[in-house]
Amino acid sequence: MQAQYNSLQKAFSSSDLKTTGSLLSQLKIALAQSGLLFPQGSPNYNDLVIARDILEIGAYYSIRTKDVPSFDRYFAQLLTFYTSYSSQLPPSPREYPIRGLHLTRLLTQNRIADFHTTIESLPLPADALADNPYISHPVNLERWFMEGSYSKVWNAREEAPAEEYKYFIDSLMGTIRNEIATCEEAAYESLPLKDAATLLFFTTQSDLLNFAKQRGWNVNLAESKITFPQKLEEALEIPKGKLIANNLYYARELEQII
Repeated sequence: MQAQYNSLQKAFSSSDLKTTGSLLSQLKIALAQSGLLFPQGSPNYNDLVIARDILEIGAYYSIRTKDVPSFDRYFAQLLTFYTSYSSQLPPSPREYPIRGLHLTRLLTQNRIADFHTTIESLPLPADALADNPYISHPVNLERWFMEGSYSKVWNAREEAPAEEYKYFIDSLMGTIRNEIATCEEAAYESLPLKDAATLLFFTTQSDLLNFAKQRGWNVNLAESKITFPQKLEEALEIPKGKLIANNLYYARELEQII
């Protein structure tokens, strides 16, 4: 297993995803056969360190290949190392980046209760959360998401503490765009293309048009306007117009800052 592990480190550090994936499959079988995938009792110290490192590489590999269910499995396996064996192993520099990725993943699923439970279970004092960039980043995202400060969420992508975070932020923005789109449909009959793009945080017209097609919106390129389908629920009074106006204002303010 040692030779394969050395090859895995080399492939991962050189961003050779194909070789990394192949070696991970082989090494996970070896870990399972050695009882190290979900260790119990008192395994060999060096074996535990190697097993943890393999699983951490697997978690990063999953994000880089956009395999989110695989990331969830790797994280579940790593929790044993981060909790049951934390006093026996040296700190891992990848632990909090991966924990932060898991928190951001929970936000993309809108699992807010699980997000807060996970924050409370972290082996960090409350006053240290803000000092850890891998934890403070998703904490800020959650606050802005719940406040409806979507422009701050969008801007946070460029402030991500690691490249892998951007994948989940993009996913979160997809959730936000659908929420804003639902508000638009309820609050307006139509919008200019430029305003719709600004409000939905699209930087290209082609992205906006693809999104409009998915939502079933009517696009008039000649008039540069989007018309929303009329809904039977229009009689229901929902104060969404103010939310739309505020978000459009903040988006325009962000454009001016940039």
